[in-house]
Amino acid sequence: MRILLACEFYYPSVGGVQEVMRQVAERLAARGHRVTVATSCLAERKSRELNGVTIVEFKVSGNAVRGMSGDIESYRRYVLENDYDVLMIKAAQQWTFDALLPVLDQIGKPKVFIPCGFSGLYEPEYDGYYREMPEVLGKFDHLIFYASHYRDINMARNHGLSNLSIVPNGASESEFGVPRDPAFRLRLGIDEQSFVVLTVGTFTGDMKGHRELADSFALARFDQRPAVLILNGNVIPRRSQGGVRALLRAPVSNLRRGARRLRGLVRGMPAPRGDTREPIAVLVARINQAAPGQGALIVDLPRAELIQAYLNSDLFVFASNIEYSPLVLYEAAAAGLPFLTVPVGNSAEIAEWTGGGVVCPAPQDERGYTKVDPAVLAEKITSLAASPEMLATLGHAGRQAWSERFTWDKIVDRYEAIFVDLVGKGAS
Repeated sequence: MRILLACEFYYPSVGGVQEVMRQVAERLAARGHRVTVATSCLAERKSRELNGVTIVEFKVSGNAVRGMSGDIESYRRYVLENDYDVLMIKAAQQWTFDALLPVLDQIGKPKVFIPCGFSGLYEPEYDGYYREMPEVLGKFDHLIFYASHYRDINMARNHGLSNLSIVPNGASESEFGVPRDPAFRLRLGIDEQSFVVLTVGTFTGDMKGHRELADSFALARFDQRPAVLILNGNVIPRRSQGGVRALLRAPVSNLRRGARRLRGLVRGMPAPRGDTREPIAVLVARINQAAPGQGALIVDLPRAELIQAYLNSDLFVFASNIEYSPLVLYEAAAAGLPFLTVPVGNSAEIAEWTGGGVVCPAPQDERGYTKVDPAVLAEKITSLAASPEMLATLGHAGRQAWSERFTWDKIVDRYEAIFVDLVGKGAS
């Protein structure tokens, strides 16, 4: 098959959308399909061919609500005139989807859409956009959802659409099939006896719950056992990046001595606009200075080292404010790392599907944002840290479920079957 995939960003850009599309694209290409990805231009992209996938770049940005700019017509012509068998677009609220809304009826090939959660559904500025969405969804030959109950799939069902599949996310068997490296903790200066809490998420706008987790970690009790919190993510401002990383990668014992220097380095690591609270890195520095037996690290580990972080930690904690279907929970399960998550996106469903985690209660506001009480999360962390048998049971169950159902190879089987079926039927 000739498969055209469209997404706002693609490798080497980093993020959940990018990772899912890379895994799907490369595995389909490895199976002999001709796969092309239409995406945004990136200065750091060195090649237009990657692992059998052709990458076609367009200088377009924005979305239908904020406004789009760039060579939109070139992208439309490419989709309308290019020779392919099936088209799949990932995510609403971004230009590779929104730019095609006026010409959807002109696309004569089978069309697949992954709505990806409708994050702006409850935002007033997106009111008109989502009033029209049910009609738009009806123009696609197939819809793919990651959750069995969420705002996007509920909209489709509520409007009588049945041309849909639930295809979960997963984690890479090649990445998580590696052995645990016992020297990982030594490289970060973490004692083997420490209870290590890991979270992974980009430092953008404080929406990944880093602040709530840092507050919770400071409140949690580890029964006299040393404990370390690893906050892994990007982006750290370039002007302070080198100094911050050099210090934060230092041993935990050195961080305590360097807390004052750290606060000076990270004053430029901003809180969200309108948020007058201290930057997360300053909060972390306070943990290192004030909490006996506890330390915290902010790192942006290379991918191979991040896999080792999963394999060498004791508990993964996810406190994000808004998500759809977080890949990091599947990655924790793949590593045999038990997870504790707030009920964001379909995280509770992932905990049920994998058996690898538990859910900490947290309220959701009228705009769909989840924000956990740090004291409540701290009690959950304390309880799990004191229950090694439960952690072992969760870790084993998660790893087993992943190997049986949530490797990318098994997930891509589902995508391929959908495409084969649609191509066999032809466009609607």
